[in-house]
Amino acid sequence: MSVVLGLSIRTFSDAAWTGPAGDGLYAVMVYVLVAIVIPSKSKALIAAAALTVCVMIELFQLTGLPAELGQSWPLLRLVLGTTFGTVDLLAYTGGAAVAYIVDRMSATVVGCRRHH
Repeated sequence: MSVVLGLSIRTFSDAAWTGPAGDGLYAVMVYVLVAIVIPSKSKALIAAAALTVCVMIELFQLTGLPAELGQSWPLLRLVLGTTFGTVDLLAYTGGAAVAYIVDRMSATVVGCRRHH
């Protein structure tokens, strides 16, 4: 869902907020993927791992290799991006934090309902 929403935001609007919103949703997607891969770990560790993956991908953009690969394989552009941006790092942090908070809250709500 976060992928569809992130791509839709950038497709239907070119407003300044769409880039950071898309990056935040990318971090949410990475959080979900990490949670699937290591479900038994704490939510805080999952959030930290998701943020680490996002930061590593963003730093990888400094090499120029993702931009080159994106020219050959356009779908790879969506995964790796093309250019480094410090604002992207803030958006990833926000997205991972929101994913963590929603995950914690939903587990709390579900847990409360089970006890009643």
